[in-house]
Amino acid sequence: MDSNDVMDSAHQAPDGVDEKTVRALGALSKALETTERARGHLYGFHQLTGTADFELGDAVRMLREAGHEEQADRVEREIVGRNVIPGHWTFQIVEAYNSTYYQPFTAVERDVVDEVGGGRSHLLEARLKTLRRTPHHPDHTATPPS
Repeated sequence: MDSNDVMDSAHQAPDGVDEKTVRALGALSKALETTERARGHLYGFHQLTGTADFELGDAVRMLREAGHEEQADRVEREIVGRNVIPGHWTFQIVEAYNSTYYQPFTAVERDVVDEVGGGRSHLLEARLKTLRRTPHHPDHTATPPS
């Protein structure tokens, strides 16, 4: 038998962790991964909005160079540097999301994995890998080369 037929111990469910628990931990992990994606979109929103604000500065300059002082003044006064929601620039939204939602979520997820999964992450994915790979195929090994 190939020595790489079995997942490493870090990805095997500890004794006493049943299939329902593995599935529940998989769902919790998937929810956190979705939150990671949402957070990435939030950072994208933050960066795109900031970029747009600097592009507005260019537009104001060009409007002035084209002789449209009144319109340049209006764009600068009304839009450049404007809050995206009352009292907030995008960095403040990111900070509030991180402290109010993201950081508590990651802490609770880690605690639950520690408490019911023996601290082992991705047990469901490891189980799926074991079920879906072709035994003894060189590109379907259980673990990376050592």
